[in-house]
Amino acid sequence: MAHRIITQIVVTGSRVLGRAFTEAYKQAQASSNYARAQAKLNPNAPTARGSGGMSLDEACKILNVKPPQGVQTNVEEVMERFKKLFDANDPQKGGSFYLQSKILRARERIEAEIRPAMEKAAQEAEIKEGFKPKVYKDR
Repeated sequence: MAHRIITQIVVTGSRVLGRAFTEAYKQAQASSNYARAQAKLNPNAPTARGSGGMSLDEACKILNVKPPQGVQTNVEEVMERFKKLFDANDPQKGGSFYLQSKILRARERIEAEIRPAMEKAAQEAEIKEGFKPKVYKDR
């Protein structure tokens, strides 16, 4: 009689877990499809994966720099502010890991914003001075 009760408990438990996993998978699939559709509608929108959903304005406020204006962004100023704030919030020196991670995400967001402009400027400079391939010598 005891083996019957144990068998029923195991079967019922596996059914419950199987249904829970199935529902979780369906929800994850629906969420993925929705995110994919939203990315197709607005490809320039920030994604939660790339920058934690941080806006450019928020990133500039965190690092206390002006928003980038095309190629005229002062990358040195951004890096200087980043290094200063990142080191000041080092958890080993009594700082906050949360603030340190926000500072890192702010720098990444600003870099993501100015990267296309920097690449375009580099391509234009290369076109202007001519193609000069890098040659590596074997040792």
